[in-house]
Amino acid sequence: MKNTRPIATFDCYRTLIDFDLNRATLPIVRAELDEIGIDHATFLDNLRVMRFHAVAQGPYRRYQDLVTETLECCMLMHGARYRPEFGARLLDKARNFPVFPEVPDALEELKASGVQLAIISNSDNDFIRHHVRTIGVEFDYVVTAEDAGWYKPRKGAFEHLWSVIDRDPSLITHVAQGWDYDIIPTKQYGIRRVWVNRYGFPGSSFYQPYFEVPNLITLPDLFNQHVLQGATA
Repeated sequence: MKNTRPIATFDCYRTLIDFDLNRATLPIVRAELDEIGIDHATFLDNLRVMRFHAVAQGPYRRYQDLVTETLECCMLMHGARYRPEFGARLLDKARNFPVFPEVPDALEELKASGVQLAIISNSDNDFIRHHVRTIGVEFDYVVTAEDAGWYKPRKGAFEHLWSVIDRDPSLITHVAQGWDYDIIPTKQYGIRRVWVNRYGFPGSSFYQPYFEVPNLITLPDLFNQHVLQGATA
């Protein structure tokens, strides 16, 4: 018998955790970029695209390896010198990224209202533990790319999550900052979606319906109005 409790499924990185790899990368490699006159913004945008390609192109490979490999590849493309300690320093910084300040209270308020909480993250099991600990709130489910064998936005990642939480789509609300990793691919599942647009990006009427919030402060109120009262997006 399926679970009948409403559930909020969350992207973790840049939704709950201030997980900004580009911001952490620049101080590590700035001297090498400046040595040969590489534009910082161009380099970091190339790096962002490379990470997307790395997770989207096939089944799971260790996320921490993909982070360091894409950094090395991007530096190679721009002719900058790469040293293995660059990747190690980046991962060490990433393990200690902070939680967004409003997140713990918002999650606790959702739990108090009877909503279950789940994470679905493009992460490794040993890596995500650092960030769940930082959030400081108990989740009912934590599902990673390592568990699924696939990364978002691939179907395998979401289909594994649905099998784990075993919920009717009407009971699921997916909450994410990631437009390309989360909001676009979840349109096909007919679930309620909340886009946490922390950075003021343009949306798209094509991928409606979805709610849009700037952070998690108003998320409990949104659930009270549109989920717990029986309304749908």
